[in-house]
Amino acid sequence: MASSWLEARRQCLRLLKTRGFLLLKLSAAVLAVLLFCEFLIYYLVIFRCSWPELKTPEDAGTPGAPKAPEPVLRAMFLADTHLLGAIRGHWLDKLRREWQMERAFQTALWLLQPEVVFILGDIFDEGKWSSPEAWADDVGRFWKVFRHPPHVQLRAVAGNHDIGFHYQMDTYRIKRFEKVFNPERLFSWKGINFVMINSVALEGDGCDICSRAEAELLEISHWLNCSREEHRPRGCGDRQWLPASAPILLQHFPLYRKNDANCSGEDAAPLNEKYTPFKERYDVLSWEVSRKLLWWLRPRLILSGHTHSACEVQHRAGTLEVSVPSFSWRNRNNPSFIMGSITPMDYALAKCYLPCEDMVLTTYCVAAGCLMLIMLIPTRLVSAPFHFGQRVLRKFKTM
Repeated sequence: MASSWLEARRQCLRLLKTRGFLLLKLSAAVLAVLLFCEFLIYYLVIFRCSWPELKTPEDAGTPGAPKAPEPVLRAMFLADTHLLGAIRGHWLDKLRREWQMERAFQTALWLLQPEVVFILGDIFDEGKWSSPEAWADDVGRFWKVFRHPPHVQLRAVAGNHDIGFHYQMDTYRIKRFEKVFNPERLFSWKGINFVMINSVALEGDGCDICSRAEAELLEISHWLNCSREEHRPRGCGDRQWLPASAPILLQHFPLYRKNDANCSGEDAAPLNEKYTPFKERYDVLSWEVSRKLLWWLRPRLILSGHTHSACEVQHRAGTLEVSVPSFSWRNRNNPSFIMGSITPMDYALAKCYLPCEDMVLTTYCVAAGCLMLIMLIPTRLVSAPFHFGQRVLRKFKTM
């Protein structure tokens, strides 16, 4: 009797030991999958990105003695983060999307070391109607997700979801946005001029906000034109001159184009959307306003957002416009951002893709399936069908 009790106790201890070891292995596997999908995958994907290289004077075949290299500004451009608000944002959706953007942004800062980050509008999803309390909460979450060291500048332009479309925007919403983000429209860094415009206000209907926006752009145009002259012409005043290089234009709405039919690449608009005509003043700026911007500012490069898809358009005089895709999984499966190496006279752009949401979800599904098999094998629920099949095969062989 005592021996049988001892044997039963030994079997029980062996079973507990086996199950404890199995639980430990399963916990380690779950932690490994979480670590890979929520941390390591961002490093593995973004590590493949690198800053584009500019042609040196020797590469370009410039005759004569080699010139000293110009200082290069490393700039990141991203768009349409759409941080969810209190009205339409489910807590789980907020958690998932904001964690994805936080890990992607923090990993990119650590690996790529940009000097400046530009966000091209629609930072928030509900800025156009959020209350002061909800706005303060959204802003707090934004600075948590997009925190950055003091030596990295972060600048942003307003989008229609930040201040509303033309019929929704007002001075209060614009001032509220500009209180959080630097309202400076024109600034220079390392000899490079950047013009950041509120494209929502370029409706062209003569409203007070629109008139002030156009007057501000005319003043910027005048200042840029004066700076391009070797000798200060009349009417330029005593204002400090800017670098003589053509500016880079940053805005939310793209300049006018009929549709995305000529856009290509894996992050371009899907085929069923490419040929859908764009609505002026809603999907893109109007043709008249687009022509004015090109005429007034004469930019050498334009970067915009809003469409959530990638596109490159050559405007008149060879001015390139790059539509930057959304940075969030909420808007596309394969988010990305643009990396720019910029000097006063040249620039080079490259795209950096973030992990695809499908890839992360597939990894989770495969890992869950494998873990289920590991859990079921000791219970013989998985092995029983195989043993049954083997017995059936043996029976047929003996017949």
